[in-house]
Amino acid sequence: MKTNLFVLIFALFGFTLMVQGQEIVPITKSEVLNKVSEDNTSIKISEQEFIEARADYRQTNAVYLPNITASHTGIATTNPLMAFGSKLNQGILTQNDFNPALLNDPSQVQSFATKLEIQQPLINLDGIYQRKAAKSKMDAMALRTERTSDYLAFEVDKAYMQLQLAYKGVDVLQQALNAANANKKLADNSFKQGYLQRADVLNVEVRVTEVLNQLQTAKSNVQNASDYLSFLMNDEAYVVYIPSDSLTISVSTMENKTISENRSDIKAMLLATDAYESMNKADKMAFLPRLNAFGSYELYDDKIFQGGANGYLFGAQLSWDLFQGSKRIGKAQKSQAEFERSKLEYSQYVSQSNLELNKARRAYLDAENKLRLTSLSLEQSEESLRIRTNRFEEGLEKTSDLLMAETQFAQKQLEYYQTIFEYNYAQAYLEFLTKD
Repeated sequence: MKTNLFVLIFALFGFTLMVQGQEIVPITKSEVLNKVSEDNTSIKISEQEFIEARADYRQTNAVYLPNITASHTGIATTNPLMAFGSKLNQGILTQNDFNPALLNDPSQVQSFATKLEIQQPLINLDGIYQRKAAKSKMDAMALRTERTSDYLAFEVDKAYMQLQLAYKGVDVLQQALNAANANKKLADNSFKQGYLQRADVLNVEVRVTEVLNQLQTAKSNVQNASDYLSFLMNDEAYVVYIPSDSLTISVSTMENKTISENRSDIKAMLLATDAYESMNKADKMAFLPRLNAFGSYELYDDKIFQGGANGYLFGAQLSWDLFQGSKRIGKAQKSQAEFERSKLEYSQYVSQSNLELNKARRAYLDAENKLRLTSLSLEQSEESLRIRTNRFEEGLEKTSDLLMAETQFAQKQLEYYQTIFEYNYAQAYLEFLTKD
């Protein structure tokens, strides 16, 4: 038994040295929040998604802005029609060029054309609604980015409390270990004096072993909580953090809080519905004609990058796709179904959020009641341990009863701090759900 105890003590000592070998960094919750807002990968991903949506919206500027192209083309031809037209464009036709023999069998003609073209949309109703849909999507992505930041702030709150709770667990179990070692020393002395049996000493040693094992787990919890904070901050150093403040009961007003329609994620869902509605209108407007203006300015010469002759062209075109093999009909039906689905999803999301709020309220009330009970139980177990310890020192208490009281007191301490965490977490979650 002693050999196993020494092995466990040695393992715990090695784990402690390993942790001590790592850098221990004090940190505050505000520092974590600042680093998360600057470096968290989820926020960066959300920002890039917004940039993508903004780029899609900017592409729809083509509904109003002209399309301008420039080109320079060089050809050599003996094609009768092309040869005659090239000379005509260059303004170099002569009387001899109308000779039927030359018209039918021209010699090679070179032509270089510089052309500037412009196309200006005038009436494009489906494009206008597509632009509205892109704008709604961009605004929705901005709100989702905001909600991502809100969620990570809540996650930081929870992770920081987990770190505080982990250190409370280490403190409680370290105190329990000190008490167990003191009892073991007392038990050894009593055994040597013949006041205790060997079985009682073994029971004390078992208690020391149990506390050592629990303490090792508690220190692992500190490392796990620190690693998660490092992950949130996108810090690959993975040091051991120590909170600047201890875990205490947070007090705030939780009455009359409701889900707000101005909450960023709910507004984003509503904007997504608006986007689907605009896309459905765009598909319907695709059945109407489009009116576009166009124009070009051209320079012609038989030498490259020259402009001996010029001309221009402008006009307007009214185009109407009468039938595309029912493709537009099916597309309009699909967008109508997507619009109806998005309305249902919005309603479901709001309903689910209210359901989650009611659940969170009950969890908060349960944690509040549990906090009062665990506080009372902690006081009672502490007093019971004090009495039994005094009686054990006087030889009036059984070893098993002392160990039971000692175990119960440690459990009640851990339970009390766990309840504080649950109470504070319930408050933080309610604030996250009801945030505007």
